[in-house]
Amino acid sequence: MKAPLRAFALIAVTAAATSAVVFPVATAQSPAASTPPPLVVGLPDFTQLVDQVGPAVVNVEAIVGTRVAQQDQMPEDDEMPEFFRRFFGPGMPGMPGTPQQPGGRRGVSAGTGFIISTDGYVLTNRHVVDGADEVKVKLSDRREFTAKVVGSDEQSDVALLKIDAKALPALRTGDSRTLKPGQWVVAIGSPFGLDHSVTAGIVSAVGRSNPYANQRYVPFIQTDVAINRGNSGGPLLNTRGEVVGINSQIFSNSGGYMGVSFAIPIDVAMNAVQQLKATGRVSRGQIGVQVQQIDSEQARGLALPDTRGALVADVLAGSPAEKAGIQRMDVIRAIDGAAINQSSDLPPIIGGMAPGTRAKLSILREGKPRDIVVTLTQLDEGAAAAAALPGGRTPSAASSNPLGLVGQDLDADDRRQAGLKPGEGVGIARVEGLAAREAGLQPGDVILSVGRSAVASAAALDRELRGVKAGQTVMLLVRRGNGTQFVAVTPRAGGEQE
Repeated sequence: MKAPLRAFALIAVTAAATSAVVFPVATAQSPAASTPPPLVVGLPDFTQLVDQVGPAVVNVEAIVGTRVAQQDQMPEDDEMPEFFRRFFGPGMPGMPGTPQQPGGRRGVSAGTGFIISTDGYVLTNRHVVDGADEVKVKLSDRREFTAKVVGSDEQSDVALLKIDAKALPALRTGDSRTLKPGQWVVAIGSPFGLDHSVTAGIVSAVGRSNPYANQRYVPFIQTDVAINRGNSGGPLLNTRGEVVGINSQIFSNSGGYMGVSFAIPIDVAMNAVQQLKATGRVSRGQIGVQVQQIDSEQARGLALPDTRGALVADVLAGSPAEKAGIQRMDVIRAIDGAAINQSSDLPPIIGGMAPGTRAKLSILREGKPRDIVVTLTQLDEGAAAAAALPGGRTPSAASSNPLGLVGQDLDADDRRQAGLKPGEGVGIARVEGLAAREAGLQPGDVILSVGRSAVASAAALDRELRGVKAGQTVMLLVRRGNGTQFVAVTPRAGGEQE
Protein backbone atom coordinates (compact mmCIF):
# COMPACT_ATOMS: atom_id res chain seq x y z
CA MET A 1 0.00 0.00 0.00
CA LYS A 2 1.51 3.24 -1.06
CA ALA A 3 1.29 6.28 1.17
CA PRO A 4 -0.85 9.08 -0.30
CA LEU A 5 0.97 11.92 -2.00
CA ARG A 6 1.12 15.04 0.06
CA ALA A 7 0.96 18.63 -1.11
CA PHE A 8 3.86 20.81 -0.05
CA ALA A 9 3.88 24.54 0.57
CA LEU A 10 6.70 27.00 1.04
CA ILE A 11 5.91 28.99 4.15
CA ALA A 12 7.67 32.14 5.29
CA VAL A 13 8.05 32.22 9.04
CA THR A 14 8.87 35.32 11.08
CA ALA A 15 10.28 34.70 14.54
CA ALA A 16 9.10 37.07 17.22
CA ALA A 17 10.76 37.60 20.57
CA THR A 18 8.63 36.26 23.40
CA SER A 19 10.78 37.16 26.35
CA ALA A 20 13.71 39.36 27.24
CA VAL A 21 17.20 37.90 27.42
CA VAL A 22 19.62 39.31 29.99
CA PHE A 23 23.33 39.09 29.17
CA PRO A 24 25.90 39.23 31.98
CA VAL A 25 28.14 42.30 32.13
CA ALA A 26 31.86 41.66 31.91
CA THR A 27 33.67 42.71 35.06
CA ALA A 28 37.15 42.32 36.42
CA GLN A 29 35.92 39.30 38.35
CA SER A 30 34.02 37.91 35.28
CA PRO A 31 36.10 38.47 32.13
CA ALA A 32 34.18 38.54 28.85
CA ALA A 33 34.53 35.45 26.68
CA SER A 34 36.69 35.96 23.60
CA THR A 35 34.76 36.41 20.33
CA PRO A 36 35.05 33.29 18.15
CA PRO A 37 36.54 33.77 14.68
CA PRO A 38 34.08 33.92 11.78
CA LEU A 39 33.42 30.60 10.09
CA VAL A 40 32.76 32.25 6.70
CA VAL A 41 34.85 35.08 5.31
CA GLY A 42 33.94 37.00 2.15
CA LEU A 43 32.06 35.79 -0.88
CA PRO A 44 33.48 33.88 -3.86
CA ASP A 45 34.20 35.50 -7.21
CA PHE A 46 33.14 33.18 -10.02
CA THR A 47 34.48 35.19 -12.97
CA GLN A 48 37.55 33.01 -13.58
CA LEU A 49 35.49 29.86 -13.29
CA VAL A 50 32.95 31.08 -15.85
CA ASP A 51 35.66 32.24 -18.26
CA GLN A 52 37.31 28.83 -18.12
CA VAL A 53 34.29 26.50 -18.31
CA GLY A 54 31.82 28.64 -20.28
CA PRO A 55 33.03 27.59 -23.77
CA ALA A 56 32.20 23.93 -22.99
CA VAL A 57 28.53 24.70 -22.28
CA VAL A 58 26.26 24.37 -25.33
CA ASN A 59 22.68 25.04 -26.38
CA VAL A 60 20.61 22.01 -27.37
CA GLU A 61 17.59 22.26 -29.64
CA ALA A 62 15.31 19.26 -30.19
CA ILE A 63 13.23 19.67 -33.33
CA VAL A 64 9.96 17.78 -33.37
CA GLY A 65 8.61 17.30 -36.87
CA THR A 66 5.94 14.69 -37.45
CA ARG A 67 5.35 13.60 -33.86
CA VAL A 68 3.61 15.39 -31.02
CA ALA A 69 6.17 16.81 -28.60
CA GLN A 70 6.52 15.40 -25.11
CA GLN A 71 5.29 18.59 -23.47
CA ASP A 72 1.92 18.15 -25.19
CA GLN A 73 1.60 14.79 -23.47
CA MET A 74 2.35 16.07 -19.98
CA PRO A 75 -0.34 17.25 -17.53
CA GLU A 76 -1.37 20.89 -17.58
CA ASP A 77 0.23 23.09 -14.92
CA ASP A 78 -2.98 23.32 -12.92
CA GLU A 79 -3.15 19.52 -12.78
CA MET A 80 0.16 19.15 -10.92
CA PRO A 81 0.54 21.87 -8.26
CA GLU A 82 3.89 22.03 -6.47
CA PHE A 83 5.41 19.28 -8.57
CA PHE A 84 8.93 18.19 -9.36
CA ARG A 85 8.93 19.70 -12.86
CA ARG A 86 11.14 18.98 -15.80
CA PHE A 87 11.54 22.06 -17.86
CA PHE A 88 12.08 23.22 -21.41
CA GLY A 89 12.92 26.47 -23.15
CA PRO A 90 10.45 28.92 -24.68
CA GLY A 91 10.40 27.11 -28.03
CA MET A 92 8.49 24.15 -26.64
CA PRO A 93 5.20 23.48 -28.46
CA GLY A 94 2.27 25.01 -26.64
CA MET A 95 4.36 27.91 -25.27
CA PRO A 96 4.48 31.48 -26.60
CA GLY A 97 6.79 31.97 -29.56
CA THR A 98 6.70 28.37 -30.76
CA PRO A 99 7.02 27.99 -34.55
CA GLN A 100 4.43 25.51 -35.72
CA GLN A 101 3.16 24.11 -38.98
CA PRO A 102 -0.53 24.59 -39.80
CA GLY A 103 -1.31 21.20 -38.29
CA GLY A 104 0.35 22.20 -35.02
CA ARG A 105 2.69 19.21 -35.24
CA ARG A 106 6.10 20.92 -35.32
CA GLY A 107 8.09 22.70 -32.67
CA VAL A 108 11.45 23.16 -31.01
CA SER A 109 12.34 22.45 -27.38
CA ALA A 110 15.39 24.24 -26.03
CA GLY A 111 17.72 23.01 -23.33
CA THR A 112 21.36 23.00 -22.32
CA GLY A 113 24.21 20.51 -22.55
CA PHE A 114 27.95 20.38 -21.98
CA ILE A 115 30.92 18.83 -23.75
CA ILE A 116 32.56 15.96 -21.86
CA SER A 117 35.30 15.03 -24.38
CA THR A 118 37.33 16.94 -26.94
CA ASP A 119 36.12 14.67 -29.75
CA GLY A 120 32.52 15.84 -29.51
CA TYR A 121 30.56 13.88 -26.89
CA VAL A 122 27.88 16.05 -25.28
CA LEU A 123 25.83 15.28 -22.16
CA THR A 124 22.28 16.53 -21.57
CA ASN A 125 18.95 15.36 -20.15
CA ARG A 126 16.98 12.64 -21.87
CA HIS A 127 13.76 14.62 -21.59
CA VAL A 128 15.33 17.46 -23.62
CA VAL A 129 15.83 15.28 -26.72
CA ASP A 130 13.26 12.53 -26.20
CA GLY A 131 10.97 12.19 -29.21
CA ALA A 132 12.96 14.62 -31.36
CA ASP A 133 13.39 14.05 -35.10
CA GLU A 134 16.51 16.21 -35.20
CA VAL A 135 18.86 17.56 -32.52
CA LYS A 136 20.97 20.69 -33.01
CA VAL A 137 23.92 21.67 -30.82
CA LYS A 138 25.15 25.27 -30.85
CA LEU A 139 28.58 26.06 -29.38
CA SER A 140 29.60 29.25 -27.59
CA ASP A 141 31.50 30.36 -30.72
CA ARG A 142 28.14 30.20 -32.61
CA ARG A 143 29.04 27.11 -34.64
CA GLU A 144 26.08 24.77 -35.04
CA PHE A 145 26.08 20.99 -35.51
CA THR A 146 23.50 18.30 -36.09
CA ALA A 147 23.96 15.82 -33.25
CA LYS A 148 23.55 12.07 -33.20
CA VAL A 149 21.78 10.65 -30.13
CA VAL A 150 24.15 7.86 -29.09
CA GLY A 151 21.69 6.67 -26.46
CA SER A 152 19.60 7.73 -23.50
CA ASP A 153 18.41 6.32 -20.20
CA GLU A 154 14.97 7.09 -18.80
CA GLN A 155 15.73 6.13 -15.20
CA SER A 156 18.67 8.52 -14.85
CA ASP A 157 17.29 11.05 -17.36
CA VAL A 158 20.64 11.16 -19.17
CA ALA A 159 21.21 11.44 -22.93
CA LEU A 160 24.56 11.16 -24.70
CA LEU A 161 24.99 13.12 -27.96
CA LYS A 162 27.83 13.13 -30.50
CA ILE A 163 28.78 15.95 -32.84
CA ASP A 164 31.34 15.78 -35.65
CA ALA A 165 34.01 18.13 -34.30
CA LYS A 166 37.53 17.93 -32.89
CA ALA A 167 39.69 19.79 -30.38
CA LEU A 168 36.68 21.04 -28.44
CA PRO A 169 36.78 22.50 -24.94
CA ALA A 170 35.57 19.90 -22.43
CA LEU A 171 34.58 20.05 -18.79
CA ARG A 172 36.34 18.06 -16.09
CA THR A 173 34.17 15.79 -13.97
CA GLY A 174 34.32 16.03 -10.20
CA ASP A 175 33.29 13.63 -7.45
CA SER A 176 29.67 14.27 -6.53
CA ARG A 177 29.96 11.79 -3.65
CA THR A 178 32.07 14.31 -1.71
CA LEU A 179 29.48 17.10 -1.93
CA LYS A 180 28.20 18.44 1.38
CA PRO A 181 25.33 20.78 2.24
CA GLY A 182 26.53 24.37 2.37
CA GLN A 183 29.12 24.13 -0.43
CA TRP A 184 29.01 26.70 -3.22
CA VAL A 185 27.89 25.51 -6.65
CA VAL A 186 27.37 27.25 -10.00
CA ALA A 187 24.97 26.55 -12.88
CA ILE A 188 25.38 27.68 -16.48
CA GLY A 189 22.53 27.28 -18.93
CA SER A 190 19.94 28.87 -21.20
CA PRO A 191 16.89 29.78 -19.11
CA PHE A 192 14.11 31.08 -21.35
CA GLY A 193 16.55 31.00 -24.27
CA LEU A 194 19.03 33.38 -22.59
CA ASP A 195 22.17 31.37 -23.37
CA HIS A 196 25.16 31.17 -21.03
CA SER A 197 23.32 32.59 -18.03
CA VAL A 198 25.22 32.04 -14.78
CA THR A 199 23.58 31.46 -11.40
CA ALA A 200 25.13 30.42 -8.10
CA GLY A 201 24.04 29.08 -4.74
CA ILE A 202 24.75 26.34 -2.27
CA VAL A 203 24.09 22.63 -1.97
CA SER A 204 20.95 22.31 0.15
CA ALA A 205 21.02 18.53 0.56
CA VAL A 206 22.38 15.38 -1.05
CA GLY A 207 20.88 11.95 -1.61
CA ARG A 208 17.35 13.25 -2.11
CA SER A 209 14.76 10.81 -3.45
CA ASN A 210 12.05 11.96 -5.84
CA PRO A 211 8.62 10.43 -5.13
CA TYR A 212 7.03 12.30 -8.03
CA ALA A 213 9.03 10.78 -10.87
CA ASN A 214 10.08 7.26 -11.77
CA GLN A 215 13.74 7.87 -10.92
CA ARG A 216 14.29 5.84 -7.76
CA TYR A 217 17.87 5.06 -8.86
CA VAL A 218 18.97 8.71 -8.68
CA PRO A 219 20.09 10.21 -5.33
CA PHE A 220 19.45 13.84 -6.35
CA ILE A 221 21.53 16.84 -5.33
CA GLN A 222 19.24 19.58 -3.99
CA THR A 223 20.42 23.18 -4.40
CA ASP A 224 19.08 26.71 -4.12
CA VAL A 225 20.70 27.69 -7.44
CA ALA A 226 18.22 29.56 -9.66
CA ILE A 227 17.10 27.08 -12.33
CA ASN A 228 14.35 27.74 -14.87
CA ARG A 229 13.05 26.51 -18.21
CA GLY A 230 15.96 25.97 -20.57
CA ASN A 231 18.51 25.21 -17.83
CA SER A 232 17.68 21.54 -18.17
CA GLY A 233 20.73 19.44 -19.07
CA GLY A 234 23.23 22.11 -18.06
CA PRO A 235 26.19 21.55 -15.71
CA LEU A 236 26.26 22.06 -11.97
CA LEU A 237 29.85 22.98 -11.06
CA ASN A 238 31.89 23.15 -7.89
CA THR A 239 34.28 26.02 -7.17
CA ARG A 240 37.11 24.17 -8.95
CA GLY A 241 35.12 24.29 -12.18
CA GLU A 242 34.40 20.55 -12.13
CA VAL A 243 30.99 19.16 -13.09
CA VAL A 244 29.29 17.58 -10.09
CA GLY A 245 25.76 17.31 -11.49
CA ILE A 246 23.30 17.83 -14.35
CA ASN A 247 20.51 20.30 -13.62
CA SER A 248 17.30 18.41 -14.20
CA GLN A 249 14.25 19.37 -12.15
CA ILE A 250 12.67 22.03 -10.00
CA PHE A 251 10.13 21.93 -7.20
CA SER A 252 7.61 24.56 -8.09
CA ASN A 253 4.06 25.77 -7.60
CA SER A 254 4.18 28.06 -10.62
CA GLY A 255 6.49 26.31 -13.10
CA GLY A 256 9.30 28.76 -12.27
CA TYR A 257 12.17 28.87 -9.79
CA MET A 258 11.13 28.78 -6.12
CA GLY A 259 14.43 28.07 -4.42
CA VAL A 260 14.45 24.27 -4.73
CA SER A 261 16.35 22.74 -7.65
CA PHE A 262 17.57 19.22 -8.31
CA ALA A 263 20.57 17.85 -10.17
CA ILE A 264 21.60 14.34 -11.21
CA PRO A 265 24.95 13.45 -9.58
CA ILE A 266 27.71 13.31 -12.20
CA ASP A 267 28.91 9.89 -11.03
CA VAL A 268 25.44 8.47 -11.79
CA ALA A 269 25.47 10.21 -15.19
CA MET A 270 28.97 9.02 -16.14
CA ASN A 271 28.11 5.45 -15.21
CA ALA A 272 25.26 5.72 -17.73
CA VAL A 273 27.58 7.35 -20.30
CA GLN A 274 30.07 4.47 -20.18
CA GLN A 275 27.32 1.93 -20.78
CA LEU A 276 25.66 4.00 -23.52
CA LYS A 277 28.99 4.22 -25.35
CA ALA A 278 29.60 0.49 -25.03
CA THR A 279 26.15 -1.00 -25.63
CA GLY A 280 23.70 1.84 -26.31
CA ARG A 281 21.70 1.02 -23.18
CA VAL A 282 22.04 1.05 -19.39
CA SER A 283 21.86 -2.14 -17.28
CA ARG A 284 21.25 -2.12 -13.52
CA GLY A 285 21.53 -4.70 -10.83
CA GLN A 286 18.63 -5.94 -8.73
CA ILE A 287 18.14 -8.21 -5.73
CA GLY A 288 14.37 -8.63 -6.15
CA VAL A 289 12.78 -7.06 -3.06
CA GLN A 290 10.14 -4.46 -2.39
CA VAL A 291 11.12 -2.24 0.51
CA GLN A 292 9.48 0.49 2.53
CA GLN A 293 10.38 3.21 4.99
CA ILE A 294 10.14 2.46 8.72
CA ASP A 295 8.24 4.79 11.02
CA SER A 296 8.33 4.82 14.82
CA GLU A 297 5.21 2.68 15.22
CA GLN A 298 6.56 0.04 12.84
CA ALA A 299 9.91 0.09 14.63
CA ARG A 300 8.08 -0.59 17.87
CA GLY A 301 6.11 -3.43 16.28
CA LEU A 302 9.30 -4.95 14.88
CA ALA A 303 11.27 -4.44 18.11
CA LEU A 304 13.87 -2.37 16.27
CA PRO A 305 16.30 -0.06 18.08
CA ASP A 306 15.48 2.83 15.70
CA THR A 307 13.86 3.63 12.35
CA ARG A 308 17.00 3.25 10.23
CA GLY A 309 17.03 0.80 7.34
CA ALA A 310 14.81 -0.54 4.56
CA LEU A 311 12.02 -2.91 5.61
CA VAL A 312 11.56 -5.83 3.20
CA ALA A 313 7.84 -5.96 2.36
CA ASP A 314 8.06 -8.57 -0.39
CA VAL A 315 10.58 -10.92 -1.98
CA LEU A 316 10.09 -11.73 -5.66
CA ALA A 317 9.87 -15.38 -6.53
CA GLY A 318 13.10 -16.74 -8.05
CA SER A 319 14.97 -13.52 -7.27
CA PRO A 320 18.54 -13.30 -5.92
CA ALA A 321 17.09 -12.23 -2.56
CA GLU A 322 14.89 -15.32 -2.32
CA LYS A 323 17.78 -17.59 -3.30
CA ALA A 324 20.03 -15.95 -0.69
CA GLY A 325 17.43 -16.37 2.07
CA ILE A 326 16.13 -12.80 2.46
CA GLN A 327 12.68 -12.85 4.09
CA ARG A 328 9.78 -10.49 4.56
CA MET A 329 10.18 -8.34 7.69
CA ASP A 330 13.97 -8.36 7.35
CA VAL A 331 15.46 -4.89 7.72
CA ILE A 332 18.41 -4.08 5.43
CA ARG A 333 20.77 -1.77 7.35
CA ALA A 334 23.86 -1.74 5.11
CA ILE A 335 25.24 -2.93 1.76
CA ASP A 336 28.96 -3.67 1.58
CA GLY A 337 29.38 -1.46 4.62
CA ALA A 338 27.43 1.52 3.17
CA ALA A 339 24.69 2.49 5.63
CA ILE A 340 21.04 2.29 4.55
CA ASN A 341 19.35 4.93 6.70
CA GLN A 342 16.08 5.02 4.78
CA SER A 343 14.45 2.83 2.16
CA SER A 344 15.21 5.29 -0.67
CA ASP A 345 18.96 4.75 -0.07
CA LEU A 346 18.74 1.15 -1.29
CA PRO A 347 17.75 1.43 -5.02
CA PRO A 348 20.58 3.82 -6.07
CA ILE A 349 23.22 1.61 -4.46
CA ILE A 350 21.88 -1.65 -5.89
CA GLY A 351 21.03 -0.07 -9.25
CA GLY A 352 24.56 1.29 -9.55
CA MET A 353 26.04 -2.20 -9.34
CA ALA A 354 26.50 -4.34 -12.43
CA PRO A 355 24.52 -7.58 -12.81
CA GLY A 356 26.62 -10.46 -11.48
CA THR A 357 28.07 -8.42 -8.61
CA ARG A 358 28.19 -10.09 -5.20
CA ALA A 359 26.99 -7.78 -2.42
CA LYS A 360 26.96 -8.31 1.35
CA LEU A 361 23.71 -7.22 2.98
CA SER A 362 23.73 -6.51 6.70
CA ILE A 363 20.25 -7.12 8.04
CA LEU A 364 18.24 -7.33 11.25
CA ARG A 365 15.90 -10.31 11.57
CA GLU A 366 13.77 -10.42 14.70
CA GLY A 367 16.19 -7.97 16.26
CA LYS A 368 19.30 -10.05 15.58
CA PRO A 369 22.00 -8.94 13.10
CA ARG A 370 23.24 -11.19 10.31
CA ASP A 371 25.07 -10.85 6.98
CA ILE A 372 23.76 -12.35 3.74
CA VAL A 373 25.62 -12.39 0.42
CA VAL A 374 23.48 -11.82 -2.68
CA THR A 375 24.49 -12.11 -6.35
CA LEU A 376 22.71 -9.42 -8.36
CA THR A 377 20.82 -10.09 -11.58
CA GLN A 378 19.79 -7.60 -14.27
CA LEU A 379 16.90 -5.32 -13.41
CA ASP A 380 13.65 -6.04 -15.20
CA GLU A 381 11.43 -2.95 -14.90
CA GLY A 382 8.31 -4.86 -15.91
CA ALA A 383 8.76 -7.73 -13.47
CA ALA A 384 6.38 -6.46 -10.81
CA ALA A 385 2.82 -6.20 -12.06
CA ALA A 386 -0.40 -7.15 -10.34
CA ALA A 387 -4.06 -6.28 -10.56
CA ALA A 388 -6.34 -4.91 -7.89
CA LEU A 389 -8.42 -7.32 -5.85
CA PRO A 390 -11.66 -8.22 -7.64
CA GLY A 391 -14.92 -8.50 -5.72
CA GLY A 392 -17.49 -11.24 -5.64
CA ARG A 393 -16.60 -13.28 -2.53
CA THR A 394 -18.94 -13.42 0.42
CA PRO A 395 -17.44 -11.75 3.49
CA SER A 396 -18.11 -12.53 7.12
CA ALA A 397 -21.13 -10.79 8.64
CA ALA A 398 -18.98 -8.90 11.15
CA SER A 399 -15.45 -8.81 12.40
CA SER A 400 -14.35 -11.18 15.12
CA ASN A 401 -10.87 -9.80 15.77
CA PRO A 402 -9.56 -6.89 17.87
CA LEU A 403 -8.65 -4.82 14.80
CA GLY A 404 -12.17 -4.82 13.40
CA LEU A 405 -11.13 -6.30 10.04
CA VAL A 406 -13.78 -8.25 8.16
CA GLY A 407 -12.03 -10.84 6.01
CA GLN A 408 -13.04 -12.07 2.57
CA ASP A 409 -11.91 -15.46 1.27
CA LEU A 410 -10.35 -15.52 -2.20
CA ASP A 411 -10.67 -18.17 -4.85
CA ALA A 412 -8.15 -19.21 -7.50
CA ASP A 413 -9.41 -16.65 -10.02
CA ASP A 414 -9.20 -13.83 -7.49
CA ARG A 415 -5.62 -14.70 -6.66
CA ARG A 416 -4.60 -15.08 -10.28
CA GLN A 417 -6.07 -11.69 -11.21
CA ALA A 418 -4.40 -10.06 -8.19
CA GLY A 419 -1.00 -11.59 -9.02
CA LEU A 420 -0.98 -13.77 -5.89
CA LYS A 421 0.34 -17.28 -5.43
CA PRO A 422 -2.10 -20.17 -4.97
CA GLY A 423 -3.38 -20.22 -1.39
CA GLU A 424 -1.99 -16.74 -0.61
CA GLY A 425 -3.79 -13.85 1.03
CA VAL A 426 -7.18 -12.87 2.43
CA GLY A 427 -9.17 -9.90 1.20
CA ILE A 428 -10.52 -7.08 3.35
CA ALA A 429 -14.27 -6.67 2.90
CA ARG A 430 -14.86 -4.04 5.60
CA VAL A 431 -12.75 -2.06 8.07
CA GLU A 432 -14.70 -1.54 11.29
CA GLY A 433 -11.79 -0.73 13.60
CA LEU A 434 -10.72 2.88 14.12
CA ALA A 435 -6.98 2.12 14.41
CA ALA A 436 -7.06 0.02 11.21
CA ARG A 437 -8.80 2.83 9.33
CA GLU A 438 -6.34 5.40 10.66
CA ALA A 439 -3.50 3.14 9.47
CA GLY A 440 -4.92 3.40 5.94
CA LEU A 441 -6.43 -0.07 5.51
CA GLN A 442 -9.43 -0.18 3.21
CA PRO A 443 -11.77 -2.65 1.50
CA GLY A 444 -10.10 -4.34 -1.47
CA ASP A 445 -6.71 -4.61 0.23
CA VAL A 446 -5.24 -8.10 0.60
CA ILE A 447 -3.54 -9.17 3.84
CA LEU A 448 -0.73 -11.61 3.12
CA SER A 449 0.56 -12.14 6.63
CA VAL A 450 0.23 -11.11 10.26
CA GLY A 451 3.82 -10.58 11.29
CA ARG A 452 5.66 -13.56 9.80
CA SER A 453 2.58 -15.79 9.84
CA ALA A 454 0.94 -16.14 6.41
CA VAL A 455 -2.86 -15.97 6.25
CA ALA A 456 -5.00 -17.35 3.44
CA SER A 457 -8.57 -17.13 4.78
CA ALA A 458 -10.82 -14.95 6.92
CA ALA A 459 -10.74 -17.61 9.64
CA ALA A 460 -6.93 -17.65 9.62
CA LEU A 461 -6.86 -13.85 9.86
CA ASP A 462 -9.16 -13.87 12.89
CA ARG A 463 -7.13 -16.65 14.50
CA GLU A 464 -3.82 -14.75 14.13
CA LEU A 465 -5.32 -11.50 15.43
CA ARG A 466 -7.33 -12.99 18.29
CA GLY A 467 -4.61 -12.55 20.87
CA VAL A 468 -3.73 -8.94 20.00
CA LYS A 469 -4.22 -6.69 23.03
CA ALA A 470 -4.88 -2.97 23.31
CA GLY A 471 -1.65 -1.01 22.89
CA GLN A 472 0.11 -3.92 21.17
CA THR A 473 1.41 -3.06 17.70
CA VAL A 474 0.80 -5.69 15.04
CA MET A 475 2.48 -5.72 11.61
CA LEU A 476 0.24 -6.58 8.66
CA LEU A 477 1.71 -7.29 5.23
CA VAL A 478 -0.74 -5.71 2.80
CA ARG A 479 -1.03 -5.88 -1.01
CA ARG A 480 -2.79 -3.06 -2.81
CA GLY A 481 -2.66 -3.01 -6.60
CA ASN A 482 0.96 -3.81 -7.53
CA GLY A 483 2.42 -2.60 -4.22
CA THR A 484 3.17 -4.59 -1.08
CA GLN A 485 4.13 -3.09 2.26
CA PHE A 486 3.86 -3.59 6.00
CA VAL A 487 1.28 -1.57 7.91
CA ALA A 488 1.54 -1.13 11.67
CA VAL A 489 -1.77 -1.12 13.57
CA THR A 490 -2.10 -0.52 17.33
CA PRO A 491 -5.61 -1.17 18.74
CA ARG A 492 -6.72 1.12 21.51
CA ALA A 493 -8.13 0.36 24.91
CA GLY A 494 -11.90 0.39 25.27
CA GLY A 495 -12.81 -1.40 22.02
CA GLU A 496 -12.19 -0.73 18.36
CA GLN A 497 -15.58 -0.85 16.65
CA GLU A 498 -17.56 2.33 16.11
